[in-house]
Amino acid sequence: MEKFVQIKKIIILSILLLFEGVVFAQTPSVVQHIRIPLWAELDAYPELEDAQNLEAGPFDYPIKSIKEVAPFLISGMVYGWNFIYTPSDIQRGIEEYLEIEEIVPASSLAPGIKYVSPWIQEDKFNCWCEYTRNKSQIRTYNLWSSIKNPVIQGVGYGDLKKGFPGLKDAAYDALKNAVREYYRAIIKNKPKEITGSVLIRDIPTIGISSGRYIFNLDFFLECGKIIEYSVY
Repeated sequence: MEKFVQIKKIIILSILLLFEGVVFAQTPSVVQHIRIPLWAELDAYPELEDAQNLEAGPFDYPIKSIKEVAPFLISGMVYGWNFIYTPSDIQRGIEEYLEIEEIVPASSLAPGIKYVSPWIQEDKFNCWCEYTRNKSQIRTYNLWSSIKNPVIQGVGYGDLKKGFPGLKDAAYDALKNAVREYYRAIIKNKPKEITGSVLIRDIPTIGISSGRYIFNLDFFLECGKIIEYSVY
């Protein structure tokens, strides 16, 4: 009887391991192969310069927009961004401020991005944007994903009518909110300035609500310096 129970346990364990392997195989890996679904509105807004070009093809604007967005996001996923953040301080008359710099320019990754399987849905031009990391870039991601770097998350908003600049504003707003909430929980007194770096951890989530982009982003955070106000 005891031998039968042991055999039964081995069979169940084998089934679970097999099932786990199937699930893992079906889960896309952002470590080696990045695959982002991106879209752009088919109807350009009259405020945008491209919308006034009557000779432009029907898909010229959405294609141009996607080819601006993809390198920007993939650069944030492959190399990341440096930031300088200043919290607001009403008593000192200081407004909240965030400065961001790409660690590696997005334009350098553009030639390696593939745009595949386009489709039209709900007045949007959609396609998959694919990028394969090289061995050095995989090592970079694995270094970022070490337990030493905390994971932070933020939601940001940007003006839909601005096109790519509005989407970029939404991404930076998400980063600002993520940095603010993380440091607010660990710092008692507002600092003068916070520096650090982030790497986009997973596939971004982009939506629209009330004429605004909604950007949901997860980051690995590499903490830099925390500069306090001088005490007089």
